[in-house]
Amino acid sequence: MKYITKSAVIGRKKRPSKDDDNYPCFINLFKINEPHKSGKVPDKMLDFDDVHKVVISGLDVSYLLAGNDIVINDLEHIEIDVKRPHIFLTGKQKR
Repeated sequence: MKYITKSAVIGRKKRPSKDDDNYPCFINLFKINEPHKSGKVPDKMLDFDDVHKVVISGLDVSYLLAGNDIVINDLEHIEIDVKRPHIFLTGKQKR
């Protein structure tokens, strides 16, 4: 699915059980850059259960050590393709 957005924050949630190999995760979309500094609520919140990995191709990303989240800024759009148990992200950034 293609989303017109300026930035995205990707993070994992706590596993329902320690026996689970995969994690639930979220992708939050914002109309501003550096959303982690703003305290603003996301414009779109996407939740995914049972994810093994998120594959990000062709985008510059920032890894936030404090929260273990990934931020992608300067987006024109992002495309999210879910092929369980993986999520594939591509898009277009202004560089």
